[in-house]
Amino acid sequence: MMTARDWEKRVLAADGAEERVAEIEQELLLANNLTALREDAGLSQRELAIRIGVSQPRVAAIERSHNVTIDVLDQYVHAVGGSLEVSVVKGRQKILLLGARARDRQDRTTGGRRSKSA
Repeated sequence: MMTARDWEKRVLAADGAEERVAEIEQELLLANNLTALREDAGLSQRELAIRIGVSQPRVAAIERSHNVTIDVLDQYVHAVGGSLEVSVVKGRQKILLLGARARDRQDRTTGGRRSKSA
């Protein structure tokens, strides 16, 4: 009979296991951080849903999904009082792809309209 430890060793020895474990860790980190942001803002999932114009189950799905669009993350983070920045780090160089400055440019060109397609 295989023990849990034996099974764990076998699973982790499989091709691609290390990469999949890293992906799962990132998914859990994102879910934990989004939930913490919402809770720190004193909001329930329902209250946040109202702020961003989606259903409570959609907020729950956002919090547990790693496949969330930048637009949805931006709406979520903005609704809890933050601002989203997306950067690329190459060595010591950090390049801001999206952030408050990018949003300010978009607001000027779209007259302040923001998409609500979450």
